[in-house]
Order: sequence, then C-alpha cells, then structure tokens
Amino acid sequence: MDAKKIEARLYEYGRDELVALVKQANEEYWEKNAATLPDTLYDRLVERLRQLDPKAEILQHLGEQVPKGPVIEADDAIRLPPAQRFGSAVRHARPMLSLDKAYSAQEVESWAAKFEGDILVMPKLDGIACSIRYDTKGKLVLAATRGSGTEGEDITANILQIKGVPEKLPKGNGGLEVRGEVHMALSVFERFKGEFSNPRNLAAGAVRNKDSSKSKAFGLSFGAYDLVDGGMKSEREKFATLKALGLPTVDHEFVDREGIAAAFDRFAQRRATLDYEIDGVVYRTDRVDEQERLGSTAHHPRYAIAFKFQGDSGETTLLDVEWGVSRTGTITPMAILQPIELSGAMVSRAGLHNITQFRALGLTRGARVEVTRRGGVIPHVERVVKAGPGKKQFAIPDQCPACGSPAEIRQKRDGEFLQCSKPRQCITARLRELEHFAKVIDIQGFGPKIVAAVVDAGLLASPADYYRLQLSDLVKLERLAEKSAQNLLDQVQAHREIPLAVFLESLGIDHLGPQNARLIAGEFGSLKKIRKLKRDDLMGVKGIKDAIADAIVDGLAGHSAMIDELLKEVRVPDATAEEVAAAAGGGAPADGPLAGKSYVFTGTLEGFDRKTAQQRVQALGGTTPDAVNKTLTVLVIGAGKGAKSSKQKKAEKLITEGAAIEIIDEAEFVQRMEKAEKNKGGGK
Repeated sequence: MDAKKIEARLYEYGRDELVALVKQANEEYWEKNAATLPDTLYDRLVERLRQLDPKAEILQHLGEQVPKGPVIEADDAIRLPPAQRFGSAVRHARPMLSLDKAYSAQEVESWAAKFEGDILVMPKLDGIACSIRYDTKGKLVLAATRGSGTEGEDITANILQIKGVPEKLPKGNGGLEVRGEVHMALSVFERFKGEFSNPRNLAAGAVRNKDSSKSKAFGLSFGAYDLVDGGMKSEREKFATLKALGLPTVDHEFVDREGIAAAFDRFAQRRATLDYEIDGVVYRTDRVDEQERLGSTAHHPRYAIAFKFQGDSGETTLLDVEWGVSRTGTITPMAILQPIELSGAMVSRAGLHNITQFRALGLTRGARVEVTRRGGVIPHVERVVKAGPGKKQFAIPDQCPACGSPAEIRQKRDGEFLQCSKPRQCITARLRELEHFAKVIDIQGFGPKIVAAVVDAGLLASPADYYRLQLSDLVKLERLAEKSAQNLLDQVQAHREIPLAVFLESLGIDHLGPQNARLIAGEFGSLKKIRKLKRDDLMGVKGIKDAIADAIVDGLAGHSAMIDELLKEVRVPDATAEEVAAAAGGGAPADGPLAGKSYVFTGTLEGFDRKTAQQRVQALGGTTPDAVNKTLTVLVIGAGKGAKSSKQKKAEKLITEGAAIEIIDEAEFVQRMEKAEKNKGGGK
C-alpha cells in the first residue's frame, strides 16, 4: 500500500474503503509479517473508521488472528508433546486482552485519577505478545501467542529455544503463567537488514518457524511484563518475583500521578539508544486490589493503558542548537532544523528537553535526525540517523545565554538540567515568570511582546506589579493605543480575586502544577495553612512523594516575598467545597455527570474567568485540556465579538473531518453546568 497516498486521502475515504484498507493492513502486519503502513497511519485509519461506523465488524477483529482448525484447551494442550501441537490454536486459560489507547497526556492523567497508588510504566515493545505457562513442578509446558485474545497459536517448541527463558524454574516455584513480548534486538537484526524490512516482521516469522533449530538461529529475545495467578499484591512484587525466578523482564519504572508525563518523555528520549524497537509507553496500576476493583471490558483491562508514539515523523538536517532560559532559570536546548513538513505544518525547531537527552542523542552539526510531532503537535528529535560531516559536537554552555551568569548542571527527578546560577537577576527568567503568571491567572492580552515592552519601560518587575499599572504609563508604550491599554487594565482588575489552586499554580514552583495545586488546595483549605506546611505534612497527601514535597516546601519559602507582595493586591479565598471534595477523591470525580467529557474555552467569558469555568467542569468529573484535538468533546466560545479564534477554526476543521466536537456559547455552557450540578446533587 502507498502510505503517502493513503494519508493524503485519509478524510476522503468512505466507510467501505476504510474497512478494506484496515483489513489489508491487518493481513500485512499479522499474517504476512510485511507491513507497508507505519503504525501511526494505521491507528489513524482505525480511528477514522471508528468515527464513521463505530459498529463496523472489522473493529472487533483487529490484531492477530488464530490458525484455522480445532481449538485445544490450554490444559489439554500441555498433555501433547510440543512438536505435535506446534502451530495449533490454543485457548488461553485467561484471556489476553488488548490495551486501550490514549492519544494525549490528558487522557492518561484522567485514567490515572480513577485509582489509588503508584503506576507501573513500561516501554511498549514492538514484538509478539505471548503467554508462557509453568506447571506445578516449575517446568515450562506451554507457550502461545496472544492471537485473538481468547485463542493463540502454540509456539512452545520455539520459546524453549530462546536464550534467557528458563525451561525450569528454581525448586519450589510453579503453577505460574508469565506474559511478555517476543522480539528481536536491533543489534541482532543488523545481520538480516538486507533481507528483511524490520525486526518485528522477522521476529514474527522466526517464532512461527516449524524448524526449531532455524528459529533458534535468529537469536530472539523475550521480555516478561506480567505474572498471572501468583497471588501477588502489586506489580512491584510481580517484577521482583520474575527477577528472582530468572526470567528476563522489560525495562520498567514506578511513578506517581505527577510523574506520568516525565516517564513518557524518559522512554521517548531513550528510544534512540535502546537495543529494541518500541512504539509507545504502557501504564498499569501498581496495586492488584485496585486492578480487581477497576476490572475489564470485553476488549481491554481498565487498569492499563497504552500511550503510543504518534504524529508524523521524518528525517531532516540539524543546523544548530540554541539554548533558551525558562522562568525558573533552567537553560533548555532547542534543535534548529532544516524546515520539514510534519502533520500538515512546517517544523523548524524541536525540543531536546534536558542535558540528559542532549547527551544521549550525541548531536553533531549537520547530523541527519528523525523528528516526530508527538500527538501531531509537539516536535521532538527522536534519534540521530547519521552523524554530521566532521562529527562536530555541540558544546554545553558554561554561562547563561541571557544574563551571562555561570551555568550549573543540576540533578532533578527527570535527569540533569542546565541552570542559571542567578535566576532572580536574569531578565529572561523574569520575563518567563511574568508570562507564566499572566497565563495561569488568565489575564488575557499580556503575551510575550507586551510583557517585554512593559518590563523594558520599568513598569513591571514582579507579578504584583500587574496590579499597579496605570493607564497614563501604558499609553506611552509604542503601538499601544488608549483602548488597548484600557483593555489590559480591565483584564487585570477582573482578576483581583484568585482561586487558591490557581494562585498556587501561578507561583511557578517546581512540581506545583495544576494537579498538585488542586490536591494541596483541597487538602489544606487555605493559603495561610499552606504557607506553614512542613515536608511531613505534604507527604501525607496521596501522590506527593519526598522529592516533590521538598521542592514545594522550598519553593513556597523561596517565593515568600512574592506572595506577600501579591497579597497586598489580590484576595485568595479558601478552597471551595468542590475543591475539597475533588482532593479527597484524588482529583475530578471519575463518576461525575461530566465524566468522559472534555471542555476547552476560547474568547472572553463574561460571567466568570476561564479558570473558574475549568474548575467547574473538573468538579463535575470532566477534563479541561489546553488544546483542541479530535478527541475534544465541547468547545465553549466566549461572548467577546471579533474574528474567529484559532481554536474555533481548528475545531470547525476537525468537525468537517469527522470529529464529534460540539461548539457552544457561554449561555449554553452555563445551562449545562447548572443541569449537571443539579444532577450531581440528586435533583430531578
């Protein structure tokens, strides 16, 4: 199939054409082991078909199918010699369900809000899922592919040939089922690159080879990711047990809810250095009792989700690396690229995240690099395809590029970061801090250019100065007419009262983002109490660990003078009953009237500010992402008149492409909220 032609016509295809394309792609990937479409395009085909016909039969048969013929029960299969049953259809003792997919970090965070405890994070290996059973004496007796989920294909004879998979467990262990992924290491695949298109296709063929000696020669690998029926209470315990039994496991780590996005980034950054292919990240609830409470649908467990690498990708030339300064003084590398079109947009810059990623990539001037727009939005350099001429490496600066102060490398939870040693004196850091405050508080109009102009005029040095601006001063600024200046002042005056959680987030303290701000506001109720918090107080809040608690306590102390100045100008009321209830439940109520709904706001709201509107949605179980995408439920248009916003234009375009997005005005939003709040309270 021609991937470029299919992508170009993606939204022109009718229902029947999409069914045919998905069917052909399935056959290429699962049966012929010769896929011609990239995973990201395949996923988009499936989603497009799901939009047009959610009940299309092909959607119930995605993935690997099983051999035709009689199906052998797992307990019966083990009574036959491996060579005799090889390739037969075997019914799993317990279904191997597929994973639900997330298409944004917001969806993963919403999923994580439904349970207690930490989260297991693993790379999603691009291989062949299989089940391995050991009998009560610890002997390997059965291995089968995932297949349809209920029935798979017997591959016992070839699993026994994989180095690292024990044929017998240590004495005293047995009666276990291990699940994992058969794959081929990239270093092994180097021997076969001239004959096969990719490691996954070769591994799929090798594990099904009827000659076990030939299968062994391909040097397959196995990584375990689950242990079934072992009586374990957590994923941590499962992985410790797998290791003790001598089974190879997939790479993994455990994080709290605040670490979800960073864990994704870590695996994405390591992707270029791993010796195996991955196509995303898998998240799973750590606690088994929570897994049992959440249960499963007919197709996927509710306690696990896969966030696949998405977005268009391509290769281009790395021209340079620039170093920018954030509001906290962090100095971040940015790749400057030969412009390349990805997901319908020209990309000339891509994030490199931190020093750890910068070093891991081994960037050289003029290198050929692979760039991906994750989620179709954020450009990232994924790997170096070919080093640049002369292999001239980029140096890490020893001075802040903004103020010239010494630059220091500091270790944080997510790796090493370059930091300006005097961020309070760094003009660029101060600009970013002021922009951050205005954005979080939702004071509209104060974009980077306006903030820079007001700072240059000596009118703005700290967030409290927003509230001290005068019309007579603003009208003196270049290109700022009296009406525009008055609009800015009106926006400031409309934000003299700031909700507690919003105020906490606006301070720009490390690890005090929207989720932690809501948790802390709801848990402790008032700014006065929060300013007196000790490390142990914060450690009692679910989801907040020692490093996060330290950062927040130190941050509040370091921002004490800023908070004092702000409190001379604004009022920060105590947390509302809804905020307290949301904190007690670990975030927005998963079963609220708006559960599963997402709201984005654009334009000026007349009845209340945007943050208040977002909190109202969150208190009812809905989510409030920052951007418009195809998974959005509702876009709310403010009453302000004028040209359509970019969010509205994007929503309208997505609607024409089949997205189920509603566009409503502020009055309709208010009616819906009142109705939902009434239903939540038990009204009729």
